[in-house]
Amino acid sequence: QVQLVESGGGLVQAGGSLRLSCAASGRTFSSFAVGWFRQAPGKTRELLAAISWSGGTTYYADSIKGRFTISRDNAKNTVSLHMNSLKSEDTAVYYCAAATTRNDYEVPGWGRYDYWGQGTQVTVSS
Repeated sequence: QVQLVESGGGLVQAGGSLRLSCAASGRTFSSFAVGWFRQAPGKTRELLAAISWSGGTTYYADSIKGRFTISRDNAKNTVSLHMNSLKSEDTAVYYCAAATTRNDYEVPGWGRYDYWGQGTQVTVSS
């Protein structure tokens, strides 16, 4: 088991920045790939970014590519999502999730995540 807790959400003006953090406890965090998702009201949950357990492989959805950056610090059991140039359409609840993988370079797809945080609200005002 691994427990995940997100933090860093809040209210920001369009064009601003936020950094979300995902803190993990429980099983060895460095053996999990981690993804950041978001879900806006009435929409399906979207995989935004993911990072392999080594940090050497990353994935970004087209909707946030070039604006968001995912990173991890296995020594501190944290994964961060740096969000720049925020838009009103980025308003959503943001979740981090962890997935077991067979190697240190795999980045899992949407349905592969077993452990989830409770989410943090990000609201971007226009």
